[in-house]
Amino acid sequence: MGMFDQAKDLYKLQKQAKKIKDELANIHIEAVEGGVKVVINGEQHCISVEINHAHYNGNTDQIAKDLVIAINKAIKKSQAIAAEKMKDIMGDMGLPGAQ
Repeated sequence: MGMFDQAKDLYKLQKQAKKIKDELANIHIEAVEGGVKVVINGEQHCISVEINHAHYNGNTDQIAKDLVIAINKAIKKSQAIAAEKMKDIMGDMGLPGAQ
């Protein structure tokens, strides 16, 4: 493969990666724990947090614990989605780990 072909492949990869990044920004992932609901996007930016205060009866320690768990659940889901989308690019480029 010549240098021109490699540059062309790199440009194609960059274009596909940007497309996936844009798609991930528009995906909303929701995670719930106890009375806490967290929504993040596929880039792992927090979109919203909702707390059902009636669920906790003033137990702020439990709110904090559930918030951490919900955030981590959402991040884990977003990582799985991103990995699945990136697997397609890796397969197109013939890179290892694509199968």
